[in-house]
Amino acid sequence: MNTLSGRRTRVLAATTATAGLLLVAACTSSDDGGSGSKTAAGGVELVKAGQLTTCTHLPYPPFQSEIDGKVQGFDVSLIDLVAKDLGVKQEILDTPFENFKTGAFLNSGECDLAAAGMTITDERKKNVDFSDPYFDATQALLVAKGSGISSLADAKAKKVKLGAQAQTTGEDYVKAQGFDPVSFESSDAVLNGLRSGQVKAVVIDYPVVQGWLKNKANADAFQVADNINTGEQYGFTVKKGNTKLRAAINKALSDAKADGTYKKLYEKWIGPYDASAASPSAS
Repeated sequence: MNTLSGRRTRVLAATTATAGLLLVAACTSSDDGGSGSKTAAGGVELVKAGQLTTCTHLPYPPFQSEIDGKVQGFDVSLIDLVAKDLGVKQEILDTPFENFKTGAFLNSGECDLAAAGMTITDERKKNVDFSDPYFDATQALLVAKGSGISSLADAKAKKVKLGAQAQTTGEDYVKAQGFDPVSFESSDAVLNGLRSGQVKAVVIDYPVVQGWLKNKANADAFQVADNINTGEQYGFTVKKGNTKLRAAINKALSDAKADGTYKKLYEKWIGPYDASAASPSAS
């Protein structure tokens, strides 16, 4: 059974904590029960007046997670820039990750876009339209210090019990390498599975590991045994054919890279700036 499909949908207010990047309330439309205009700047049609509704799957730090009761992160800050350009505010819906692959919540009109640290793949392109890539991602093999596991090949040779997040490219990758991974619902659950000893190693997106290892207790007990470059790039998604919103997202990303905002947000949420991540080639 897919445990993701039963996850309760929650509405969460998105607030940017980055200095100088404030959420802008709607100035051309209003959220007043539907009587306001749903057309934002540039002729972008929104599912709800006065707001840019974003579907995500929590938690997925450092891209989006609840911090002090507010949803924050790299993805949230980037989409705040899109909302600002459109003259509206961002509102976030926490939804099952499976819906990002099918585009279900976009097609049903519940969300304008999806932002969930999602890898651009040809299979997913059949159901949704992706923005330009905004982040180059690699996978990491995370193990306990002293485990003796030195690589993914080593883990396979030793028949190590491995964990991964369900419905992700990381899970797909390790299955292709011959593993039968333990599937976890979220990135937090993956890491907790390793911490609790439920699995001996996990394969998970490296940016998630970077943020997790900032905690000294985690860094003292765990380490990256292997970096796996799978050629993955993240993109935001919109309903197929929603060219105006896709163009607005791409413009906000391009402007942020040009004026230094992307770099500041990268350093705030991800870590030391990697210039290659700021200008990934279109996938």
